Amino acid sequence: MSATPTVAPAASGPDRGHADGVQLSHRQILSVLSGLMLGMFLAALDQTIVATAIRTIGDDLQGLSLQAWVTTAYLITATISTPLYGKLSDIYGRKPFFLTAISIFVVGSAACAFATSMYMLAVFRAVQGLGAGGLFALALAIIGDLVPPRERARYQGYFLAVWGTSSVLGPVIGGFFADTPSILNVTGWRWVFLVNVPIGIVALAVVARVLNIPHTRRDHRIDWLGALTIGIALVPLLIVAEQGRTWGWGTNRAIACYAIGGVGLLLFLLAEARIGEDALIPLRMFRNRTFSLTSVAGVVMGMSMFGGIVCLPLYLQIVRGASPTESGLLLLPLTVGIMIASIISGQLISRTGRYKIFPILGSLLMVGGMVLLHTVGVDTPFWKTSLFMAVFGLGLGNVMQPVMIAVQNAMPPRDIGVATASATFFRQIGGTAGTALFLSVLFSTVPDRIRGAFQDAAQTDAFRAALSDPAVASNPANGPVLDAVRGGGAVGGATLDDTSFLTNMTAALARPFKIGFSESMDLVFLIAAAIMVLAFLILLFLPHVPLRTQSALAAREPASPLGERPPIDPAGSTGLAGAAGLAGVGAAAGVGPGDSAAASWNGRADGPRHAADDRESRDREETTVGLAPLFDGPVLTGRVVGPDGHALAGAVLTVTDFPGHQVARGISDADGGFRLGLPTGGTYLLICAAENHQPVASMVAMGMGEVRRDITLAGASVVEGRVLRHGGEPIPGATVTLTDARGEVVGAAVTGPDGEYVLAELYPGEYTLTATAEGARPVARTVAVDSVGSHRFDVVLRSNATILGTVRAARTGQPVADASVMLVDGYGNVAGTAVTGEDGRYEFRDLLPGGYTLTASGYAPVAARIDLVGDRIDRDLTLGGSGPGAVPTVTDPTRTEGRA
Repeated sequence: MSATPTVAPAASGPDRGHADGVQLSHRQILSVLSGLMLGMFLAALDQTIVATAIRTIGDDLQGLSLQAWVTTAYLITATISTPLYGKLSDIYGRKPFFLTAISIFVVGSAACAFATSMYMLAVFRAVQGLGAGGLFALALAIIGDLVPPRERARYQGYFLAVWGTSSVLGPVIGGFFADTPSILNVTGWRWVFLVNVPIGIVALAVVARVLNIPHTRRDHRIDWLGALTIGIALVPLLIVAEQGRTWGWGTNRAIACYAIGGVGLLLFLLAEARIGEDALIPLRMFRNRTFSLTSVAGVVMGMSMFGGIVCLPLYLQIVRGASPTESGLLLLPLTVGIMIASIISGQLISRTGRYKIFPILGSLLMVGGMVLLHTVGVDTPFWKTSLFMAVFGLGLGNVMQPVMIAVQNAMPPRDIGVATASATFFRQIGGTAGTALFLSVLFSTVPDRIRGAFQDAAQTDAFRAALSDPAVASNPANGPVLDAVRGGGAVGGATLDDTSFLTNMTAALARPFKIGFSESMDLVFLIAAAIMVLAFLILLFLPHVPLRTQSALAAREPASPLGERPPIDPAGSTGLAGAAGLAGVGAAAGVGPGDSAAASWNGRADGPRHAADDRESRDREETTVGLAPLFDGPVLTGRVVGPDGHALAGAVLTVTDFPGHQVARGISDADGGFRLGLPTGGTYLLICAAENHQPVASMVAMGMGEVRRDITLAGASVVEGRVLRHGGEPIPGATVTLTDARGEVVGAAVTGPDGEYVLAELYPGEYTLTATAEGARPVARTVAVDSVGSHRFDVVLRSNATILGTVRAARTGQPVADASVMLVDGYGNVAGTAVTGEDGRYEFRDLLPGGYTLTASGYAPVAARIDLVGDRIDRDLTLGGSGPGAVPTVTDPTRTEGRA
């Protein structure tokens, strides 16, 4: 027996883009992916185009040495905005912010095309970064919503196709624009940014149409203070990283930037601690071992990865003399390595469910690739450089996706946006710092390297012959070299700002410049390899959490009977959850809305009295399960209290996975405490039940550490009693029904041999109690349940009576067929009519006790007075007496059977 609890309406309902709590079909996912791929293509294409054309842009704007500002400005705004996009999309939904990110990116791209200086270009690139911060983070978060980690490899090919296409087209298109002086009277390199405008408009239209996924808005504060303070922390640190070679790393300005950045970081931590769950990056997430380790590894890998990649196009163009288009094509081995490793690792992860080995192996390959690139020089064959880049790409492909899968798998579904954005954020922090730092190292060391190369070259006959050649001296392109020779090999800043002269100068004179750049880049690659060794050591401690087989969308609670979806409480929160709101999940776990609280934990449907008896016999064997000892796996702890805040001892707690398999079970101790050890991390259903209290079911997301979940159970009342006959005998098999004020059935029971019934799990209020039984008239009464506990109501049923008999002929005594028999009660109302059959029989059922007049007609009518006081009266009537109105002859004496 059970009561159907009412559910209070939620503050906000879910969007109706798709049915909630279910896995989307392959076709639905593909329709959403079409919009995501356009957004990712927009950002990926921009990165590869700009990286290829940056030398031409820097030379044209007279500021190649300032290219770090262009790159750093973009990365600063992208980095700061990334966690903000993730947090806001968790609250308000992905679609509006993905559209906003595309719009901002398109506006920034158009503005970049009109830049007239490197500083102006850096400002407009910062605007672009504000949009780019949402493109990657939100696309990955949406994939985490839709696709389970184990099945993500199934859709990996689509994103690899986008990334690969942009990696191939980007350098070619960027090189084409950089090599073309003018297109439609617009400088060629400016089309590097203008090409994003039509692509962005198409992306806006497609995303607006197809990106419709369900979302439940959550009432949260926006952490504007966190966004401000993280900007205060990052901007000065990144500025000093870029300007350190000019200012000096120990100058007053550099120290001021260090101090401001440190204060900003402290303010950021204080702001995040103060706002709690609404924080831009909730500090509780760092208690998750997977999240904290991947965050640190993301910073380190970002420094090495971006710092190394940013130098490859410069090496190919400056040292090897490749055009922008050629350098883009020469980077294809890196792209192919990334794609091959991503495909293989994705397929293996999908089949085996294990991912830890891939980032470890990938980081080793990246170290090896960087060390190999450290050995390249001016005369290194292209095939060897391509092989080294492929090794680095294979490592990168084994790191990026598995690390993101690990983060998304370890965090609760409600945090998928902020977790994905945070992982991207930390990687971008490392990339921003690495780009600024390595370019600073490159341009601060290259003058000395060039000077040394000139000094070595001055000892060679070829260089001396070139200097003495009049044709060489008359060539304007050789001016920077001749100036450097006159200055003892010193190279001015203007020379480093525009390296286009290397293309037309004499090869023997250009060689020292190329050697100097090559040696400085070798130093950058070596530093990047050393940093990646640190990432490898960190990833060795990455825990392995079995991958979920459900997407974040399907893992969220299904809608309740009233249509709302209760939010998933964050780990460590305290609150009351309604079991009705989890009817779908409860059914999967073997707990349906029609089951009783006791039946959900003891397998019986005969009420709390039996559950209480069974609990005593199970306490000894379950106590060790309820209070699991400390161990390294996931542990769920907490305390169970009643509505008055007092501890509830003996509450039964059950943890199931989504297919409904029990994974843990225990009983709260005398203080209401419990401790349940779980086999792996993931999202589980926690069910708690206690006698005379409403059961509770809620979702809990587990990492590899300890998660606390305190539970408050609302009080529950019980209506019980007996169904009796008028004489006090119990009535077995009677049906007892309880309805609320709206007429909804909240409980039903069938009485046992002793006439007992029990209706449990009731809220306080007034109800209508109805009892029915065969051969008895139904009885309904109003009962008041005004407190927690048991309320007893006995019900007395009165039996129905029957009058029956035979109509006979007075002369022959034979039954009279087709005689009309009428029964009239004491108030003159007709209580029933009947027509006799061939045997002369008549019968009236379901009669209340009292006086009746029985009449029969067919010959001369007759009438008889009957006092109905038992369950049954047999009365024969005789027709055809001495005359009208004659008193009938009684041919069968009256029999009374039973009493009501």
